[in-house]
Amino acid sequence: MYAIFDNYGKQYKVIQGQIIKLEKIQGNIGKQIEFNNVLLIFNKNKLNIGNPLVPGGKIIAEIISHGKNKKIRIIKFRRRKHYRKIQGHRQLFTNIKIIEIISLI
Repeated sequence: MYAIFDNYGKQYKVIQGQIIKLEKIQGNIGKQIEFNNVLLIFNKNKLNIGNPLVPGGKIIAEIISHGKNKKIRIIKFRRRKHYRKIQGHRQLFTNIKIIEIISLI
């Protein structure tokens, strides 16, 4: 059984017990969260596609950890103009573990 859900404009394909990295979610470690924006659920030989969401479909997950990704460098440079700008960014993330995929159909 797997499901595809939407979280802040990004779609993720998950199975039960999987650990995935999402953009930062507010909450304490160990807290259970629920995703209701389920787009598709595949259970054995049944495919349930939402229009746009699956009615009654939800995913229950647990927050495992929070952190920051590796730093990326943003460099802006104009030759012969004496212009150079260097900037860095570290994106915040949350690791979650999928506990259960629920489908009413």
